Amino acid sequence: MGRISNKESGQSFEDQFKRATSPMMTLLLLSEKPMYVYKISQELEKRSNSAYKMNFLYPVLYRLQQQGYVEEYSQEITESHRTRNYYAITDDGRKYLDFMLKKYRELLSAVETVIDGRQNDADNIGEQAE
Repeated sequence: MGRISNKESGQSFEDQFKRATSPMMTLLLLSEKPMYVYKISQELEKRSNSAYKMNFLYPVLYRLQQQGYVEEYSQEITESHRTRNYYAITDDGRKYLDFMLKKYRELLSAVETVIDGRQNDADNIGEQAE
């Protein structure tokens, strides 16, 4: 099935989900070790079996940096003379990540409960029809 977009926003459900979860995913990876943008993107793609690709990581990092959750950790000049900026999570970023993970799990559980209730309702309707 292709990517179905929201009629009003033009964004797919997948795009909206990634936009909502990208700060959490970014902080999660940075909580393990400092990384540069391309490495963050590669890790997300690898760990999600290519299901979670983020094309616009710089705005996420800049926003997290403005909020004090991420800081520029160091710079490295590569062999091809490109500058790599490494980013690291701050103490406030770790606290915010813990908060987001807790909220994410609560919301995921609530959504699962609603979905399971929908399935149970469908099962009950099927039993009543017999």
